Amino acid sequence: MVGTGALLLMVTACAGPDMSTAQPAAGGDSAGPTGSVSTSPSPSASVLPAPPTANPPGKPRLTVPEGSTPVPPGKVDATALPAGFPHEVWTSNGGMVLDIRAQEGGCGHALGEAAEQTGDRVVVNLSETKAQTGQMCTMDIRYPVISVVLAAPLDQRTVVLKTTPPK
Repeated sequence: MVGTGALLLMVTACAGPDMSTAQPAAGGDSAGPTGSVSTSPSPSASVLPAPPTANPPGKPRLTVPEGSTPVPPGKVDATALPAGFPHEVWTSNGGMVLDIRAQEGGCGHALGEAAEQTGDRVVVNLSETKAQTGQMCTMDIRYPVISVVLAAPLDQRTVVLKTTPPK
């Protein structure tokens, strides 16, 4: 009996202000919650989260932007990347943006820049920000998608992926 009472106390204590624990009484009528309830939205206090916005180029994300098109594997040259480094590339915004699966870890953040853009290829340098000296960092590896803006649509050009030292 004491255990059941403690469990009931924990369940009701965990119910937040937006989680009602009241059940309708038999017969269909139920008492409403006590306190005041405002039905008009307040301009200064919004309860709803802001809608997701497009991720600007240069900011890592975990997923590929909706509507992106994969670059065929034959059009991606990843021979200069270390073993195990991802080499997935997509285009978005009419081919003007490359969305590239990168690698980062600890306190670092993946970066990418179009180092060379010619008529037959685009060279992208992938790097990572350096951790601050004396800062403790986790020992994890993440694979975010970073965006690199091109001067012209990719079309049939080959994407050459390279790594550069941390910045």
